[in-house]
Amino acid sequence: MNKKETSEIKKNFSDKSGFFIMERVLTGFVDAEKNVRYHKTNSCVTMSVEEHDVYDETLKKVLNTNVGKNFCEYEFPNEAYEEGKPQEVLYSLLRSELKDDVVCENFMNHIANNIEYTGPFAVITAYCSYTIRTKDKNDEFADGEDEIYRYILTAICPVNTSSDGFVFDSFNNEITKKLNTELIISKAPSDGFLFPVFSNRSSDINHVMYYAKSASKPNISIVEDVLGCSFVMSAESEKTSFQSILKSVVGDDLDYMVIKTVNDKLQEVAEENKDDTDKITIDNTKLKDILTDIGIPQERVEMTDPVFEQVCGNTPLTVSNLIDKKTVLSSPGITVNIKPDAADKVRTSVVEGRRCLLIDIDDPTIEINGLPVTLN
Repeated sequence: MNKKETSEIKKNFSDKSGFFIMERVLTGFVDAEKNVRYHKTNSCVTMSVEEHDVYDETLKKVLNTNVGKNFCEYEFPNEAYEEGKPQEVLYSLLRSELKDDVVCENFMNHIANNIEYTGPFAVITAYCSYTIRTKDKNDEFADGEDEIYRYILTAICPVNTSSDGFVFDSFNNEITKKLNTELIISKAPSDGFLFPVFSNRSSDINHVMYYAKSASKPNISIVEDVLGCSFVMSAESEKTSFQSILKSVVGDDLDYMVIKTVNDKLQEVAEENKDDTDKITIDNTKLKDILTDIGIPQERVEMTDPVFEQVCGNTPLTVSNLIDKKTVLSSPGITVNIKPDAADKVRTSVVEGRRCLLIDIDDPTIEINGLPVTLN
């Protein structure tokens, strides 16, 4: 499921679109000891507008268009459809349309029994349908038989007591300390998932999309134990792995210009393939081409294959996860942030026997702590 497909579902996640219906919502509460304390299904038809809007706001956050980072696609293994396995649990819930209380309870217990989560949390799951309008070869809407995409969207939300503080007591006409012991369900999910995926403008029950609020801290237990899939590297892990490969292959030749030029090359790859609907990746072969183009010695380039395999196996890396939007130079006591359009103004050199960072200044007037200073 790519960014374009995710955007289509997110854009139409509203009754106002005319093609979308949220039919029922399952809500559940799991305490800190992983006991399902409550679950209930409500019809969206009889729901108040205010309540419906809260569900819309919460669930829509799961449909994150930062595909490959916060919203990642996973494929179910073959055994996942066996009875009691994750894919079968999700498919049974989908087919029930949240009308079967036994199926809903089984789903809630499946999450509670398999998730690793700090503290209590709420589960909000909606059964939705989206009418997929037929498109012609020019990607324009056309007359034809429309398909209905039916899916379940789940948000897992942390639950906390609200912070205590001071309130004005109008009855006693005084300021008093307030302590609220009510459990407040956050409208910002920490995790979530979409099943089945919307792929090639059709339903695909063999894949699931997992959402993590923090791309650098995904809940691996949800991917592996709740959804039954094999976890792949997070965006942060991919970048760390790429840096490790670059450091091992380039060795002592790794300097400011090499790092900057590799980043430029990655941006070129992203730009050249920006219209591709599939995720843009780089493997060992493409990395070798980049290193060759920027002049890394061939004996170092040939080290790419074994190093890449040792770090990543046969899994390519997502280009968008590797690109730095700014250059940060750090040394004890000094940090310099450089925007992309100024990267060419920075050089490293040895001046009078000392290693120096040189910055070209076009305008002799600069600011230091907000104050203008002229360099002579």
